[in-house]
Amino acid sequence: MWAGEATLDNPVCQITVQIKSKNGLHMRPAMQFVDLANQYNCEIAIGNGSELGDAKSIMHVIGLAAGPGTTLEIHAQGPGAEEAVGALRTFIERETFDPEPPKDAK
Repeated sequence: MWAGEATLDNPVCQITVQIKSKNGLHMRPAMQFVDLANQYNCEIAIGNGSELGDAKSIMHVIGLAAGPGTTLEIHAQGPGAEEAVGALRTFIERETFDPEPPKDAK
């Protein structure tokens, strides 16, 4: 899946982020992360060490066992790579992965 080589036609964007949620990237937010990654046509990889894997695979994301404070690397290559990395960064850096209540809820 992950070619990892940058070309002028296929730039690689990469960032390092830290999980701020006190519950870490458990099953529900991992699925939300994968769903978000799958909205983009570019290749996206994620890892917490020397090895990167498919950010569009729930098995890989869950396999990271990313608890609170874990540092993750996100790499994207292809069309929309910068936008994808920005959206995934915003997601990971949230203090909570709980869904927001509806605005009209009391």
